[in-house]
Formats: sequence, structure tokens, C-alpha cells
Amino acid sequence: MAQLWGGRFTKETDRQVYEFNASINFDKRLFHQDIEGSIAHVVMLAKQGILTMDEKDSIVKGLTGIREDVDSGVLMIDGECEDIHSFVEAHLIRRIGDAGKKLHTGRSRNDQVALDMRLYTRERVLETDGLLKELLTVLLDAMEGNLDTFMPGFTHLQKAQPITLAHHYGAYFEMFRRDRSRLKDIFYRMNYCPLGAGALAGTTYPLDRYYTASLLGFEGPTLNSIDSVADRDYLIEFLSALSTVMMHLSRFAEEVILWNSNEYQFVEIDDAYSTGSSIMPQKKNPDIAELVRGKTGRVYGALMSLLTTMKGLPLAYNKDMQEDKETAFDAMDTVRDCLTLFTGMIGTMKFRRERMERSAKSGFSNATDAADYLVGKGVPFRDAHGVIGRLVLYCLEKDTSIDALSLEELQGISDKFGPDFYEAVALKTCVEKRLTVGAPGSQAMGQVIAQYRRYLKENDIQMG
Repeated sequence: MAQLWGGRFTKETDRQVYEFNASINFDKRLFHQDIEGSIAHVVMLAKQGILTMDEKDSIVKGLTGIREDVDSGVLMIDGECEDIHSFVEAHLIRRIGDAGKKLHTGRSRNDQVALDMRLYTRERVLETDGLLKELLTVLLDAMEGNLDTFMPGFTHLQKAQPITLAHHYGAYFEMFRRDRSRLKDIFYRMNYCPLGAGALAGTTYPLDRYYTASLLGFEGPTLNSIDSVADRDYLIEFLSALSTVMMHLSRFAEEVILWNSNEYQFVEIDDAYSTGSSIMPQKKNPDIAELVRGKTGRVYGALMSLLTTMKGLPLAYNKDMQEDKETAFDAMDTVRDCLTLFTGMIGTMKFRRERMERSAKSGFSNATDAADYLVGKGVPFRDAHGVIGRLVLYCLEKDTSIDALSLEELQGISDKFGPDFYEAVALKTCVEKRLTVGAPGSQAMGQVIAQYRRYLKENDIQMG
């Protein structure tokens, strides 16, 4: 059992205690970040004269060799050491001797793990942002191709007013665009380097924390050594943002599931993103959408777990904080996989445009436009609302639609109806006359799509 802290102890740790305490099985994921941080630390130590240049070169060569051997499979990360920091340091000492023992000068495992987790999370923030951008690109391509694909808009899952698929997808574009905005905020707020904070009170060595921060791509060093090792706000914020991403994906997935049902038949999911039934040969199930919907709770759980872990911890570092990793890693992996598969599913999904348009024509989605027609004839809106309500009731009794009624039937309810009524409540008219910013009319949508294209070109997170 390789440990870095045995000098004060006279008995070896109980094996079960050791295994319960060890984190190597999950923090080995931080291997590359640990090497990166150690190299930057050693370069800074040499610059400050704390290490000689020969010692620095020997340590950097040793660390680089360990990284290469792990990456190639020559060296395996096993349970011999209690954590990834011990693993790297133990193997470094075996390779280069006493110079390796100077690697840890001026730092603690507290600020070391704080750095590793921050570096790792920063990479995953950038990865998630890139995946969201890919999804937004697929959505925007679909929007441009479906400006005249009419469908019903819903409230309470009841048909409300006619819209287009482009307009409906635009709502999700806004959601995922906000998700990217949250990630950008998190990235800039977290991008400060905790290395050099020591266990909690800094160090007596003349470290150049600004230099270390610059080597690792941070804006600068953290400014309170206690908070540096006690802070997991950035991870809580990231898990919160990931939970919101999953909530948006889950809402979208739910609609895809509905649209794919026999009752709706709005879409056909590609075979590559569907599964069948072991007993019912006719089935084509939307399993990817269902799993995305189901895995949302898993990501929520990671957020609640970390919030609960942190809620009662006194300053500064406590071993409880080791629990920040496993569920966080799982949440990050889950969101990555969900975004990747969901983007593929959406990008290959086929739309049944005629079916969507027929659905928009039924269910009285043009009732508001019919009321607006009467307002245009001088009828107060509240009275027009009542007239169209009676008209809908008449249609329900006759099992027909508003625009299928004869002019005689219409005028039997109100003499304000004229021959121009049919054009006024036609699906295309209902959509195209909605021209305010954010509305489904093609002119308004074209302006928004142009803004979205500019946004996708200009809004990446910038390092440094």
C-alpha cells in the first residue's frame, strides 16, 4: 500500500480502511491533468530557484515518460497506490531517484486535487459547449429547410395555433443557446488556478503563482488559499448547467416520442436510432429518446449528491470532498453521450410534412385567426371570441372544420362573415401574417435564422 504520509504512524492502515479511503479507482481519470499540473509546478519551481534546472529537466522527463507509458499501455494504473497523485509520484521516484522526491515541494494534495479537478472540469465544459454547438447547427439546418412545414402549436397538449417546424425547433435553439451561455459564464468564473494554496494556508516557498496559472491557461491564481482548496462551486455550477441541458433534452425527447407515435405520425426515426420488440415484429421503438428522457434523473442525482455533500462542511478541506468525483464523472459522461446520440437522431429524423399539415388544419388551430377576422370587420374581440366559440361548437356537432363550412352556414352564426373568410383562415395565411420578432412567419423567421448563423460563428469560449 503506497502512501505519502506514513511517518507519523506506527501501525499499518487496516486493509478495509485503506480500500475505503482510496480513490485511485476513480481519480485515475485525472491522470493527464495531474501530469500537466506537476510539470507546470516543477517549471515554476526551477524558475524561482527552488529546484535546479537539472532537477527540473529530470523530473519533466520522468513525468513525460510516465504519461507516454500509461497512454501506450506499457504502464497500468492499478490499486497499488491510494490515489493518482501517489501513483505518479511513486513511479517518478522509481525512475529518477531522489530528484523525484522534490516534485511535491511547495504543494499539498489538497491544492493538487483542486487543480486536477478544475483542469478536468474545464475540459469537460469546453467539450459540452462543442457538443451543444453541433446540436444547434443541426437544429438550424432543419429550421432553414422547414420554413413552410406547417404543424400545430400546442398548449396543454391541445392544438392551439398553427406554426411551422422551423418555429418549433427555434424554441429548442433558444434553450440550448442559453445552455451555452451558462457554460461560458461557468468557464470564465472557474478559470483561476488553486495550485500554490497548499493545504489551506499557502507556503513559505517563494512560489510564483501567477506564472503557474499562466502556464496552465488560467486567468490568474485564486486569491484565498482556504477557499482554493474548499471550493467546489464551479463543479456544482457545472452539474447544475448539465441538469438544465438534460431537462431541455428530455422535453425535446418527449416530443419526439409523441411525434413518433401511431397517433401523431409526424416523424420517422432512422433505423440506426431505433430498436424493435422481441415479441411484436411491427414495433419500431424510440429507445434513444426514451433513454435520454430517463437518464435526466441520473444527472439530477449527481447535482443533489454534491450539494448534499458540501452543505455542512467546515473550512477548509475535508475527506467528504472526495465524493465530488464519481457521480460528477458519471453525469459528464451521460450528458456527452446523450448530446451525441440525440444530435445524430435529430439529424437523421424524417418529417411527414403532409401529416403535420393535416394535423394543423384539424383541431381548430385557426380559431384565433377566425376571431381576428371578425375584429377586422368591426366586432369587439370579446364578442368575436364568443362567436367563434359557437362556431367551433357547431363544427364539433357536424364533425367538420371551420374552413369546411359553407358561407351560408357561417352567416347563419354571424352576418359579418364574407367570402374572404376562407383566405383569412387558410393555414399559410395564419402563419405568414405573424411577422413580429419571434413569430412563425417566414419573414420573421428568416431574420432570426440570420442572427442564429452569426451567433454560431462568433460565440465560442475563448481560452486565456
